[in-house]
Amino acid sequence: MKIDSSFKFGIIGGGQLARMSALQAFRYGIQVGAVTSPSRNDPMEQVTPHVFRGQMSDYNTLEALANWADVITLENEFLDGELLQKVRSETGTPIYPTASSFKKIENKRIEKETFRAAGIPVTSFMVIQEPDDLKKAGADFGWPYILKSSKGGYDGYGNATVRNMEEAAKAFSKLGGTSGREIIAEERIAFTRELAVLVARNHLGTVVYPCVETIQEDHICKTVIAPARIPKALREQACELALAATEAIDGIGLFAFEFFLTADNEILLNESAPRPHNSGHYTIEACETSQFENHVRCVIGLPPKAVSMRKPFAVMVNLLGKRNAPAVLESSSDLRHLEDLHIHVYGKSESRIGRKMGHVTVLGRDVEECLTMAQKADSTILL
Repeated sequence: MKIDSSFKFGIIGGGQLARMSALQAFRYGIQVGAVTSPSRNDPMEQVTPHVFRGQMSDYNTLEALANWADVITLENEFLDGELLQKVRSETGTPIYPTASSFKKIENKRIEKETFRAAGIPVTSFMVIQEPDDLKKAGADFGWPYILKSSKGGYDGYGNATVRNMEEAAKAFSKLGGTSGREIIAEERIAFTRELAVLVARNHLGTVVYPCVETIQEDHICKTVIAPARIPKALREQACELALAATEAIDGIGLFAFEFFLTADNEILLNESAPRPHNSGHYTIEACETSQFENHVRCVIGLPPKAVSMRKPFAVMVNLLGKRNAPAVLESSSDLRHLEDLHIHVYGKSESRIGRKMGHVTVLGRDVEECLTMAQKADSTILL
């Protein structure tokens, strides 16, 4: 291993995922720079002087980062594959995941086509090009079904559950279908669990994190339970599918895959993310190597490290904003008696109701006790 003290690690994005990745890069003596928003309020502004303010869709901003950095990675997928390819070609700076990999999953339609072609089970879908397609989706999938913008949706934004033609037509327009944005319809799966698996991969090795269970509230990941409370054979199957999906796109870096588990024990790939993921925050304390450290290692060319859990169970609960006000960390009770409790606050200057402001993780030997403690901490912390 040889890392020069002048090595520069660039991140496209300035949110909490970039911040937590940067904290791991600093452990190796690496300089970190990031594309941040013009608002000057991004969490990355607090941890590095090397900021490149601008839009992620602006070539000049990305070019400036690339000319500064030795290697670049992504914090989110709200990018254009052709733009990444142009930055790579014209500056010569490596970008991981590569533009080639990114193009295979850069929107929800392409993503599903890529994985379906690789033999990985995905949720049924169709592209909605005109109003008559909305009726056809209802006939094919049954009502209700899901409408999604192919690009840009997260945390409940960019999708809608529609129960009839009137709702479908309104959602199609609201999501941008009438103004040229690509919209897809997906079958609404009657799942028993939502699962997630992380994979870290480069030319020196691959590691697969434990299969976890995710619990959503209002379309936002609220709770992660590691490992998932399902039979070991199903957890292993989800891990195998995540590995196959990473190999299908020749992914380099850290990748997250979200699955549905049906009542018939069928595992369907729902969505992927070419970056660290909310479902992996528990790994900071719970695993031998966090998702953020392995993300950095894979991108800079070091082999990924072991990911075994340090204790039998871990539960992560997102701390969502409970008020619209400047961010202040408060607790209504003393949390010192909660063993192996870890609190993370992301450094966002403004709290908004439902906004991801931080998370808590609890480790232990009884999953229900971990869940109870994490939920208690969440209920007492105000952000």
